[in-house]
Amino acid sequence: MARPLIGVTVSRRSGWRIFPLVAFNIWLAGGRAVRWQAGREADVSAVHGLVIGGGDDISPDFYGGEFVTSARLDPARDELERRLVSEAWAQNTPILGICRGAQMINVALGGTLHQDAYKVYSTSRHVWTVLPRKTVSTMKGSRLARLMGRTGLRVNALHSQAVKDLGDGLVVAARDEGGMIQAVERIRDPFALGVQWHPEHLFYLRRQRRIFRALVTAARAGRDRHGQIGAVCEEADLEPLPV
Repeated sequence: MARPLIGVTVSRRSGWRIFPLVAFNIWLAGGRAVRWQAGREADVSAVHGLVIGGGDDISPDFYGGEFVTSARLDPARDELERRLVSEAWAQNTPILGICRGAQMINVALGGTLHQDAYKVYSTSRHVWTVLPRKTVSTMKGSRLARLMGRTGLRVNALHSQAVKDLGDGLVVAARDEGGMIQAVERIRDPFALGVQWHPEHLFYLRRQRRIFRALVTAARAGRDRHGQIGAVCEEADLEPLPV
C-alpha cells in the first residue's frame, strides 16, 4: 500500500537540518514527507496530511500582540502557514503542529499567544533542551491522553511563546506543572493536534512516535475513504505498545 504523503513546513533558516528528522519520524509511522517553506509552492489538496513545524516566532500582527525585540520573525512563513492551516481545516486534512506549529494552529483559528510565556507562568519549569526533562500532564478525556496511555509525560522544550486564548474549535490537551498550555487539539474529527514540545527529537520513545503514527493513520484513512475521515486515533490507541 502506498504511503500517505505529508506536507511539512519548516523554517528557511533551519529547515535543511530539521526536515530530515521530521521526515524520518513520518517514515517510521508509515508515511512519506514533502518539504514546504516560504517561497516554495505548497498545496494542501496535493497531500494527505500536514505538519506545521517549529522554529521562528509568530508575528504579533497576526493576533494583536505587542512586538518583542528578541522575537525572530519570518512574515512570509507566517502567511504561508496560516493559509495552509485554514485550507487544511476546511478540507478536513489531518494536521500536526510542533512547537511553533501548535501556536500557528491556534493563531490561524483566531487564538492568541503569550509572547513571553515564562514571565506569565513563573512557576513553570523553564528548560531549553531536546532531551525529555520537562513534565507535562495530559487532560483527562483528551485524545492526547488516550493516545499516550498515561497522564504524565516527559518531554523536551525549546519555546518561549505559548498559547493564550484558544482558537475556534480547539481545547487544551496538556499543561505543564505551572499551568502553561502544552498541547491543543481539535474538539472533533478529523485529527488536529498541536504539541508545544518536539516529538521528532524523541523518536527513541515509543509514546512520542505515536503522535506521528496518529497523524499518518488519519492521513491514510482520509485518502482511503476519499476524504471522509472517521475516528482517526483508534489504531494508534488500541494497538498495545510497550513503554
